[in-house]
Amino acid sequence: MKASRIAAAGAVAGAAVLAVSSPCFAHVSVQPEGEAAKGGYAVVGFKVPNERDNAATTKLEVTFPSDHPLSSVQPQPVEGWDIKVTKSRLAEPLEVHGKKIDEAVTKVTWTAKGEGIEPGFFQKFPVSVGTLPEDTDQLVFKALQTYSNKEVVRWIEVPQKGQDEPDNPAPVLTLSAPAEDGHGGGADDDKASDDAEQASAETTAASGDSGGTDTTARVLGVVGIVVGAAGVAYGVLAGRRRSA
Repeated sequence: MKASRIAAAGAVAGAAVLAVSSPCFAHVSVQPEGEAAKGGYAVVGFKVPNERDNAATTKLEVTFPSDHPLSSVQPQPVEGWDIKVTKSRLAEPLEVHGKKIDEAVTKVTWTAKGEGIEPGFFQKFPVSVGTLPEDTDQLVFKALQTYSNKEVVRWIEVPQKGQDEPDNPAPVLTLSAPAEDGHGGGADDDKASDDAEQASAETTAASGDSGGTDTTARVLGVVGIVVGAAGVAYGVLAGRRRSA
């Protein structure tokens, strides 16, 4: 009896652990390659695992945040998948590099040409995004995952700080602090320019010194030849006088 009770308790505990961990075991997520700094650009990857044993993932739809629209969204081609980029007009135009943009990407859809993501596998979908907003710490991308059996899993629940993760959490991209050097790298560029000018000046000076040395050597060489010729002539004349 005691052994059976322990086994039953263990089974219940195991089921409870699985029930708690299953929502976050495998879901659509987004991660940057490196850092996603505020005010900059980043390449992010949407990771899509297959959670089914009897169906393949054949479609992924990712909705981009409308509260923080991105002026640039460029998906990287993925072999075996068609990509559709959907743009929408913005309620308030964005100003990027002095230009106003009145539309932005609101959705990217990947559709499998063949089997898609088979059970037991996952697929990454890279996207270049920017300019990342500076007035928020994260971006939420709601996603729909479609299986070959027509099942659609909606990863659209926004995780709340201090609360348990929802059953179907939306992918969340955490933004890091802005880069200290910004985009221009002005100080480094100025220093490199100064170093280049200094190197050029040193090279010019060295060339000038080399030219002066060559000229001096040539003058001394000519003088030596003249002196040598005079010595030979003097020797010849002296010999003739002795003979006379």
